[in-house]
Amino acid sequence: MSETCFPERLRVSTGSAIVLGLLKGRLDAKPTTAYLLMCRNEKCSANCGFCPQAKDSKGRADRLSRVTWPTFSTEKVVTGIQSASKTGTIKRVCIQSLNYPEAFDDVLFLVTQIKSRIAVSISVSCKPLNKQKMEKWAEAGVNRVSIALDAATEDVFNDVKGRNIGGPYQWEKQHEALKEATDVFGKGSVSTHLIVGLGETEQELCQSIQWCIDSGVYPGLFAFTPISGTALESKSSPNLSSYRRVQLAHYLLTQRKTRLENMGFNDEGHIIEFGVSKEKVLEAIESGKPFLTSGCPGCNRPYYNERPSGPIYNYPRQMRQKEIEETKKVLGF
Repeated sequence: MSETCFPERLRVSTGSAIVLGLLKGRLDAKPTTAYLLMCRNEKCSANCGFCPQAKDSKGRADRLSRVTWPTFSTEKVVTGIQSASKTGTIKRVCIQSLNYPEAFDDVLFLVTQIKSRIAVSISVSCKPLNKQKMEKWAEAGVNRVSIALDAATEDVFNDVKGRNIGGPYQWEKQHEALKEATDVFGKGSVSTHLIVGLGETEQELCQSIQWCIDSGVYPGLFAFTPISGTALESKSSPNLSSYRRVQLAHYLLTQRKTRLENMGFNDEGHIIEFGVSKEKVLEAIESGKPFLTSGCPGCNRPYYNERPSGPIYNYPRQMRQKEIEETKKVLGF
């Protein structure tokens, strides 16, 4: 018999569940956002090649990237968020909405339940929606949405989540939806995801990052993570030095310390110039900030695409000096 799902139950990331008092356990790094996943008896109707929730995936239903998402009663989850929000342990709620017919209404109901009891920031990661639906979410209390590009180029997009893999998403419509979202939520209050290591070059990633910045969209960086049962399970995670270069470029671009046209790339599309002085590059590296999790405010997403034993792609906490020194070596400084 399949389990009872939403609205009675929600999936919660294991780390969030521990912070919310729903599970017992020790955490090397505590999530500062409560990550929720809509509970469904069926898989997502999309077919993203990297996702265990995809309709053709043979991956586990309780997985999203490396993270497990056990189910809990919705009432217990909301009560846990209420307590953690009061103490400042949780600074944001992030709702991961799968692609299915009732998704809009389910998220609207959940947001209303949370906001009726808790003054907390809410982000929703969702499929492209029309402006009217996004306005309804905004009125209910959603203050930020994320619509995932995931891929940095149209060809890669079509291969991993578009027409070539039987997915419903279209490159142009995804970009249009992001621009419409900025009309509703405002520039700076819309996010997207870019996954590094799907077959794009560093130059193509930087081009996509610059498009996001110019459009008022904040791009969060993820490292591709092979998950058993997915279409891309045999693909490798990205090279760490390449990922570090992209993180550094992402930081300098999003902080508006450089622009794409000031950067330099070699014939393979690798970054060879960041468009700022070597001193400014070193200053950024030594701050450790480029290598922290990038996403919505208050999001640290611990170990979403890495094992605690490493290599750590996105640090969920301030880097230690030893880690900064290791990063400098990886980057050739």
